[in-house]
This record gives sequence, structure tokens and C-alpha cells, in this order.
Amino acid sequence: MRPERKVLSPGKALLACAAVLLPALSATTAAALPLHRRAASLTTGRTTLVGKQAREGHKSQPAPAPALRVTSVTPADGATGVGPEGPVTVTFSAPLAPSSPMPSVSPEGAGTWTRNAPNKLTFRPSLPFVPLSRLTLTVPGGKAGVEGSDGSHLARTIKASFQVRDGTVLRLQQVLSLLDYSPLAWVPRGRAVPGTGTAAQLEAFYKPPAGTFRWRQAGWPTQLTSLWKPGVFNVMTAGLVMEFQADHLLIPNGHTTAGLWADLLHALAAHEVNTGGYDFALANKARPESFTVWKDGKVVLKSPANTGVGTAATPDGVFPVFARYRRQVMRGTDPLTGAHYADPVQYVAYFHHQDAVHYIYRAYYGIPQSLGCVELPLAQAAKAWPYLAYGTLVAVVG
Repeated sequence: MRPERKVLSPGKALLACAAVLLPALSATTAAALPLHRRAASLTTGRTTLVGKQAREGHKSQPAPAPALRVTSVTPADGATGVGPEGPVTVTFSAPLAPSSPMPSVSPEGAGTWTRNAPNKLTFRPSLPFVPLSRLTLTVPGGKAGVEGSDGSHLARTIKASFQVRDGTVLRLQQVLSLLDYSPLAWVPRGRAVPGTGTAAQLEAFYKPPAGTFRWRQAGWPTQLTSLWKPGVFNVMTAGLVMEFQADHLLIPNGHTTAGLWADLLHALAAHEVNTGGYDFALANKARPESFTVWKDGKVVLKSPANTGVGTAATPDGVFPVFARYRRQVMRGTDPLTGAHYADPVQYVAYFHHQDAVHYIYRAYYGIPQSLGCVELPLAQAAKAWPYLAYGTLVAVVG
């Protein structure tokens, strides 16, 4: 039995034949096709070509340039002991555009930025930095900030701060002598650094010139003269600093600061010298107890005095005056009895914690009877008080 054979109509047979032959047709053969079939074939080819061109075009677009970055800053953020002449160096992740904005250094921003390499900038100040000054480096970011040669920018502004190293103790002593705050005069060996020569004076803060110190007067006690140590920051030098600080409305704490060095520089340029001389005081616990004041090597006051008793004894040593009051009510607890006290006192000059030179009424003076203070009769306390300025040294012996 023969299988059933399907017979196609003439139209269907033509369509089937065309479907088989169409993939193999050449462009010439396609042109012989009916119009609607040629259009379909060309449309298919054009769609394929456009898609390929689009894909190739997408691949040929360059990747966006990576954002510019700061890779290192020297000195590092938070650094201390930085040299007076820097330099400050900023390194970037890529070369910079020739017209790129520069970073800045404040508050002492005078100086020159140079390119050591296509991606590195270095700042050198036009004058040495002031000792202990704290400087801030600002590298501007954003569209108006530092620009790379490829047009990229820093994503944000970068800041770093650092502190310059201290000046030398020897130069500090020299300057305080030149400004007449010290009982010692200083004479330079060779040509003196001009007071108005800012650059030379700043350089001398770090590299002091050679010279000689000498006592201005010969009448000082050994309790003072034994303290003098050139180049050593001890209580004597701290007292000199406090005197200068008090005169220039700085906190009289005896510490070197950028403000102190800046004011010393200004005082040298303006020749603002001390006109009050130099004072020194000595409390002697040997019986009868006494209190002596020197000014410019001469004794200007010697008075009977009282010092501390028992466990509240006045400590031996040398101390600078750090607080002064014309009158005050001293309050506290007596360590011997536990009783509270509120004593009105006058002509007060604190030199060690809660210990001060002052007047308080006593029936007599010359023996230990205070709680650590040095007590004077009224008239003598009034005379001593002007000499007991900020920074005046009070020595306690015996």
C-alpha cells in the first residue's frame, strides 16, 4: 500500500521553493526577486550593519580619565619639628596641566611653587618659617582646583597641617639680653645681626651667632648667678620669658610659642627694650627669717619674714612669680588643725602653687608661722610688691 502523497497547489509550491533558495541568493539574484522580497532582504542586511557599527562605535569610545589624586605630602599631616625652610612637597597621581592652580601654605604663604617633575610640586618660603608656627597646606579640589594634563581634577580639597621646630635656647637668651630683660648683656662676635633684617633674624633663631655674655652688675647673690647656663632652658630663662610675655600681653607662662618668637622679632625691629631693669628676691629661713629684694644688683629691701610651719613648710628652691593681686581673701583648710580659714591679705605675689609673698597681720615676724607663704609686714610688703612682677625669681633657702 503506497503512502498517501500530498499534492501542493501551484502557489504553495512556489513559496516553499523560494524559502529554500532565499538564503543562497546573491545580490544579483536578490534583485530579480519580487519588490517586496528585495525590500525585506535589504532591510535585514541594513539592520545587521547598523547594529555592528553601533557595537564597534561603543567599543572605540575612550574610558573616562581617572580622578586626579594626591599620592603623598611632605611633611606629613601632623608632623612636628619641620625645618624652617621647608620644603613642602605635593606629589600627584598624574602630570599636571601647565595652567593648573597651585596649592597654598598659610598663614606664612610667601614663597615659590616649582615643578620638580610633571606630577610633583615643591614650595620653598621666601623667609624662614617662624619657630613653632603651625602651618596649613591647602590643595584645592573640584572644577576650580588642581588640574591634571588630561583634564581631570581632584575630587575634593586636601589639607594638611604641620608645626615648625622651636628656635634655639641660646638665641632666645641672646635676644632677651639685647632687649634688656636679662641681668646679662650679650655682645656678638663680629658683625651684629641688624634688628630690622627680618630674614637674618629668623635665620639666627635657628643658627645663633657667636658672642659673649657678661653680668651687667657685680652685686648679685650666688643664688642667682649660679643659675645662669648659656643654652640651657632653666628657671632663670623661663623667668626672663615670663617678663617679656607680660609686657607684650602674652600669657606669662614661660613657654616658648610662635607668638613669643614673632613678638621677639617685632621688638628687635622696633627696638622695644625693657626699661624696668631686673629684680630678684630671696627668702631665708635661717632665724631670724628674712626677705631680701635686689634690683639691678643692689639691695632695695630687707625685711623680717615668716615662712611655713611643720608639714606646711615653704619649699626650698627658685620659683618665678606667676600671679599677682593687690588684695585677696585666701581660703583653705589648715593642714595642722583641719579648720577652714578665710584670711584677707594684701600685696600678693604667687611663686609656687598656693604659696605667695604677701602681707598678713601678725604680732611679730621672723619665725615660721605661715602655711607655706612668705609673710611680710604691711609697709615692707607694699614696697616689695612692685619688684615682684611676673617672672621675678623668688629663691627660698635655709
